[in-house]
Amino acid sequence: MQPNDLPKDLIAPGEVWLVGAGPGDPDLLTRKAEKLIAAAEIVFYDALVGPGVLDLIPAGVERVSVGKRSGRHSKAQESINDLLLAAAKAGRRVVRLKGGDPSVFGRSAEEMEHLASDGVRFRICPGITTASAAAASGSASLTLRGVARGLTLVTAHLKAGEPLKLDWEALARPGGTLGIYMGRAAAGEISRNLIAAGRDAETPVMVAVNVSLPNERLIRGKLSALAFLVATISDEDPTLLLIGEAVAGTHCPAEIAAGEVIAF
Repeated sequence: MQPNDLPKDLIAPGEVWLVGAGPGDPDLLTRKAEKLIAAAEIVFYDALVGPGVLDLIPAGVERVSVGKRSGRHSKAQESINDLLLAAAKAGRRVVRLKGGDPSVFGRSAEEMEHLASDGVRFRICPGITTASAAAASGSASLTLRGVARGLTLVTAHLKAGEPLKLDWEALARPGGTLGIYMGRAAAGEISRNLIAAGRDAETPVMVAVNVSLPNERLIRGKLSALAFLVATISDEDPTLLLIGEAVAGTHCPAEIAAGEVIAF
């Protein structure tokens, strides 16, 4: 798409689009997301937005990093809210790029509330959330008839010093798949609490690292070994935990299975 052909009418001056950037692979963007990126005058982006997605931002478009990674926040959420509002009030066409889907642990509600309080129009472009992309990479299913009737997504992200407060009895019930975002640091605690609440220690686990990126890793094992499975993963590597019988990988093609780490 040439600069003169950019679809500027997709974003009105003074309007903000919250755009799902997917798990990282630019080929997993929606067509609409790509068009919105091309139409922006300023793009605010998270640390989890893949480099290939950032490469789609046209030259001359202002880029503002507002990433938050592993407790190291370049911008507080309140500051991000104010930056979005200021850009919109200045009449700019604003895109807020969020890793995955804006509505899944993206704190989009806080940004929308802040914009709406000052009369700024906003809209959402959904994206592929990491749990879906991880299941696809591992040739697994998040739900499976007769095995996993439901899917529960939770986050294990904590402020420093806070205990992990989750409804362990509810999460430990069989018959569903559990997806835990930002769960690497709390993996041992997650495993212990789920088993103590009744989840079978042999429950299959898939740890998905850098999902959809060239350095993606899928590590399979069982719930009792979860702390061991994540032991070599860096703080810098986005990690998702998938727990449940549906992610066992029994239907995984040989060429994919050969590229995974199997640890028991």
